[in-house]
Amino acid sequence: MNEELFHIINNFESLGEDCFVGKRNKIKIFDYKGGIINIKSFKIPSFIKGFIYKYIRKSKARRSFENASILLEKGIGTPRPIAYHENSNWLGLKDSYYICEHLNPDFLYTSLFRDSPGLDRDKLIRGIAKFSFQLHEKGIEFLDHSQGNSLVKVDEEGNYHFFLVDLNRMKFQQDMTFQTRMYNMRKLGPQKEIAAIIANEYSKYYKLKSETEIANGLWEETTKFYDFFRRKQALKKKLKLK
Repeated sequence: MNEELFHIINNFESLGEDCFVGKRNKIKIFDYKGGIINIKSFKIPSFIKGFIYKYIRKSKARRSFENASILLEKGIGTPRPIAYHENSNWLGLKDSYYICEHLNPDFLYTSLFRDSPGLDRDKLIRGIAKFSFQLHEKGIEFLDHSQGNSLVKVDEEGNYHFFLVDLNRMKFQQDMTFQTRMYNMRKLGPQKEIAAIIANEYSKYYKLKSETEIANGLWEETTKFYDFFRRKQALKKKLKLK
């Protein structure tokens, strides 16, 4: 990294503009070399996790950078990676940052679930299905393939182009089974109507199963996920009341 990036990292809290502030991570945007960059600061790990990220497993920042580079090599959209930075001592990792270009999307996939002027709902759903198929065919199992992690840019012809973010959890395989493919898309269509459109579009490219088999397989994984999610939320609420 150059001196300008070091300066930004060392003054992360006082510089830049908040883009996303969560319980675990924070994303800020900064002016950089005539453009805009996006820096994600990961939650400071516990002592044990800090030791693991220092000596046993790559940090989330490093994995994000390396995964982004692999995605681009495979022709999959993601904001261009610039660098990652880790602060550590002999005890372990202290904090880490992932730096990439800032992409200003026209839509998110979550735009599907709110009033979004100009959004072609059917095109978005079919677009995420085709994009998912492309990921699967290239052996990319994006473990956080959920509604909030796909950015959408619309070109002059009205075509939707997808870009992945939140990249630290990903697997690369030679081939993906049908079950793994369906499981991977389980968070994309909480309503049966959406899941049916995804299945219909996916079946145009995936020829090893019928549309009915894809629809049934996807809906089975979807209902299992959302049933578990609802039970988990209900339990949290119950424990909170106590």
